[in-house]
Amino acid sequence: MIDFHGAAKKLDDIDLPRIGALISVGEDEIHAILDVESSGSGFDAQGRPKALYEPHLAYRLSSGSVRERLVTAGLAYPRWGEHPYPKDSYARILVAQSIDETVALKATSWGLGQILGSNHKAAGYDTPQAMVLAFCASEAAQLKGVVNFIKANGLAGALRSHDWVKLAEGYNGKSEAMHGYHTKLSAAFRKWQAIPDTPTGVS
Repeated sequence: MIDFHGAAKKLDDIDLPRIGALISVGEDEIHAILDVESSGSGFDAQGRPKALYEPHLAYRLSSGSVRERLVTAGLAYPRWGEHPYPKDSYARILVAQSIDETVALKATSWGLGQILGSNHKAAGYDTPQAMVLAFCASEAAQLKGVVNFIKANGLAGALRSHDWVKLAEGYNGKSEAMHGYHTKLSAAFRKWQAIPDTPTGVS
């Protein structure tokens, strides 16, 4: 099973403009997403990818005896918001992983962009295991997953034009606009506009 401790390599200065250029956006647009999703850091204090386990998704993604075991363990329930989330998801993830690793990984959001494991194909990986292992290795892999996800879901144009409502709806679901996600993205973008970009020569 994945133990979630990899190389944990942080972003190099060149990574944001280099990877952002794949969808023709600059550092400010990328920074805005990373600030809102993960406060700009892809790893926790133990060097594991930042993670948020979602019990309602584990319920949706499981069935039969796997679902029964997750429900019994308090790790799956039908509706979001039934119980408060702990500050650290890893205790939950490890138990869920021991029941069904694929469900546990798919029901968790990972890394800089908090990409759900169930979105592994959009992020560029054949399996959630492959995605999480790559995310354990580096923030650059996490960022590439974000860009792949944006591209796969047709959101690059919204990001380039700073259509934060459309981006919010496509990235985190239509309900996110009601929670002010788009205003957080806009505010983060304005903050980074006032900060000089990395002098790399990448356009």
